[in-house]
Amino acid sequence: MSTFVLVHGAWHGGWAWQRVIPALRAAGHEVHAPTLTGISDRAHLAGPSVGLSTHVQDVVALIEAQDLHDVVLVGHSYAGQVVTGVADRVPDRIAKRVYLDAFVGHDGDAAIDLLPETVAEHYRESVAGPGFGWLIPVRSLTVLGVTEQEDLDWLGPRLTPHPWLSYTEPLRITGDCDRVTAVYIECTDWMRVFKPHAEKAMALGWPVLHITTGHEAMVTAPEELAELLLTIDAG
Repeated sequence: MSTFVLVHGAWHGGWAWQRVIPALRAAGHEVHAPTLTGISDRAHLAGPSVGLSTHVQDVVALIEAQDLHDVVLVGHSYAGQVVTGVADRVPDRIAKRVYLDAFVGHDGDAAIDLLPETVAEHYRESVAGPGFGWLIPVRSLTVLGVTEQEDLDWLGPRLTPHPWLSYTEPLRITGDCDRVTAVYIECTDWMRVFKPHAEKAMALGWPVLHITTGHEAMVTAPEELAELLLTIDAG
């Protein structure tokens, strides 16, 4: 039995994995899906000082408090930064790290600089306006490849603005994360903002898998994603 720790991306919460978790548990695995500080059901803790290091500590604290080992650590989108930071902090507790259409950052990289410049500029403008200078307003779900009305209705009301500092604070790692096996999953049925990160992963020698759905795979293709995660765990 493995332990999966599933880390959501920007604007989401641990609830985002609800459609994936049952299949992992049915296969006999333990599953944790924390909500990061300042977002969703923890939005009341939001503030200008909540950043990437806060979110790394959120997940490290969960792993240590629950005394988790042999963890398959999965990060979606923004949480690629979090997964790298956590694996660097507690590599001996992590069996594999999985990047789901996510940032692949190195020491000193800030998430905002890992986005295409046109997207990054949109973020900066929205933060400066409706984001009050410290929040990233929720991005359009249709831009992220969500097309079914049922999925839009389920996701939309649950999303909350995301702390801007988490995108501007540089990732700080020692390189210990490289001791942990990494796998990349790219979502291919949308504008493929994260394709450069899949290519970076391939250049690093990581296995790169693909899933034909939009960016929100845990919502739009949960069965296929769960199957991939179980295959990664087994393999």
